[in-house]
Amino acid sequence: MMSAPGRGSALLRSSQRVCSQCARTAAGRTTAQPSPVLILGARRYYATETATPSIQPSETTPPPPPPPVTSTTRPPTTANSDPTRYRIKSGLILTRPPLLTREPTPFESAFYLYQKRLNERLTAPFRPRFYFRKDTAGDLDWRIKLRERHGVPAKDIGRYNPKGRQGWNDEVLVGSTTSGQQYIYDRLLADAEVRVSEDGEPIPPEERTPVERPMPRRTEADEKNDVRRLDRALDRTLYLVVRRKVEGLPNGEDGVWEFPSGYVPTEETLHETAARVLAESAGVNMNTWIVGRVPVAHHIVKPVFAEDGTTLQKRGEKVFFLKGRIMAGQADLSGNKHGLTDFKWLTQEELSQTLPFDYYWSVRNMFGER
Repeated sequence: MMSAPGRGSALLRSSQRVCSQCARTAAGRTTAQPSPVLILGARRYYATETATPSIQPSETTPPPPPPPVTSTTRPPTTANSDPTRYRIKSGLILTRPPLLTREPTPFESAFYLYQKRLNERLTAPFRPRFYFRKDTAGDLDWRIKLRERHGVPAKDIGRYNPKGRQGWNDEVLVGSTTSGQQYIYDRLLADAEVRVSEDGEPIPPEERTPVERPMPRRTEADEKNDVRRLDRALDRTLYLVVRRKVEGLPNGEDGVWEFPSGYVPTEETLHETAARVLAESAGVNMNTWIVGRVPVAHHIVKPVFAEDGTTLQKRGEKVFFLKGRIMAGQADLSGNKHGLTDFKWLTQEELSQTLPFDYYWSVRNMFGER
């Protein structure tokens, strides 16, 4: 269906009118003066050295007038309008992970022994002829140890015989000593001694070669409570803390315990600053790595104002902590650039007694279970 000639002419004139209006608008935009441009300095607000933003005004456009002051809006004070009230710091929580599993609880020890007895009863019986040829030294040694265990093939399940009347008595009674770790160690070490020589002759007890016992879980550093050594509390996580010298502290104290941290300059990121501060604080004789680039905790120190509430006397700090691991080496504070006087490797419970309360409360949620 074709439209009427008059209607098509009207649509054509309307489109020409719109195009002419767009052209005038575009021409006006090209001839308009540019708006003021905000140019920031080379430094960030949170850097150690701050910069003041400068505004490049237009040559023809006057600056906008200030907003009117009413009873509900008051002009901002110097302290509230200053974006440099806080300085950003980056710290590293350096940890040594546990090297040993923790001691099992009495319930866990009893449960493991129950599982061993249950496995001994349900699995296939032990075939000594598969492992020892008859009348050899190994076979004679096996028969001597089997007689000492009262016919029980397993070495660490106690006086439990799965073939006799105790076949279904797998549970461990309360107060039993057969589930203790020390009892199991002694039984395994005694069973590991060679009782028969290569010639098939029994070896007297005084001539038997004792089996080397495993190292104790508590080291010399644990006995001496040497908090500077890394070979202590082997079943716990240790955290590196340093003492920074501060003048004028009460109670005769000469420093504050904290994690290694430092101010973030403009050209560095948080993880770069954390790595640099650790090298400047604890030396380079440590093999460490930063777990990630996302902070795991933060601590805020509020700024200090004068009595009038407007004059800033001391800037505040916002400390962001990253997590790190140490694989080898040791901290060395000699020649550090941050005024550090001492260091410790502490557990979580020891940290709560050493760090300031507010400081510890800020990082408490990043600690592991042990």
